[in-house]
Amino acid sequence: MYQDINYDVREPVAIITMNRPDALNAFTSRMLAEIRHALAAAERDPDVVGIVLTGAGRGFCAGMDMNALNQMSSGTDEGGDDLSELAASPGDPNMGENFQTTYSYLLSVRKPLLAAINGACAGLGFAVAMLCDMRFVERSAKFSTAFSKRGLIAEHGISWILPRLIGPSRALDLLWSARKFDGVEAERLGLADRLVEDGASLDAALGYIEELAASAAPNSLMVMKQQVYRHLNMPLGEAMKETNTLMAESLSRPDFREGVRSFIEKRPPEFARLEIAD
Repeated sequence: MYQDINYDVREPVAIITMNRPDALNAFTSRMLAEIRHALAAAERDPDVVGIVLTGAGRGFCAGMDMNALNQMSSGTDEGGDDLSELAASPGDPNMGENFQTTYSYLLSVRKPLLAAINGACAGLGFAVAMLCDMRFVERSAKFSTAFSKRGLIAEHGISWILPRLIGPSRALDLLWSARKFDGVEAERLGLADRLVEDGASLDAALGYIEELAASAAPNSLMVMKQQVYRHLNMPLGEAMKETNTLMAESLSRPDFREGVRSFIEKRPPEFARLEIAD
């Protein structure tokens, strides 16, 4: 089914690899649809605790394919392949419409979504990476927002997420200048959650999810992710009220009993995996 990505499950991780290395994994309409479909598959697979998005070869994603952009700018884009077989939709619809607008759905995926950034990360590729939950970045990775140099604006949620990650003035600098910067500066700015040596981003991301799977309740991971992103849009009082309700629910769940027992018995916890219906 997949042409522009590879999808691999290595329990407890699903790996989605953008696979157009000769084009630095630049997005096509098909690739974007395939990523969405693969995320839905990973979300519904109980063997999967977390998901890693990465790129084949020497790039993460260089943005939208320039041929596709040229067709859009000239009005000759005919929509590409029939993608009807890739209609699966990931994410929790109960998160609300804020998280169902173009790429904001990434924030509603019910499992941790990590970006393993192994090279060029620009344009829409940059936006998608910022909308992942964490970024594991190699030292030599190269970043650029690119939009201003294409006559574009800050697209697809980057104007919302980037200032929240690094502050308004730094966000404007990266958006206005579209300058290139590496993984070391990405860590200094606050974009890289883990800075790793070249070639190590995928293994580092896999290891992180493996540690989560061994110690944390998948349901807790899901609810915490939803809290963090939903509460960015709420006043403090509303967020606290929702938290109180969620806390009361968690105290009645089997996960809480298992967490207490495993602590008392000095053993690793055995939490249930997520069962998400279609």
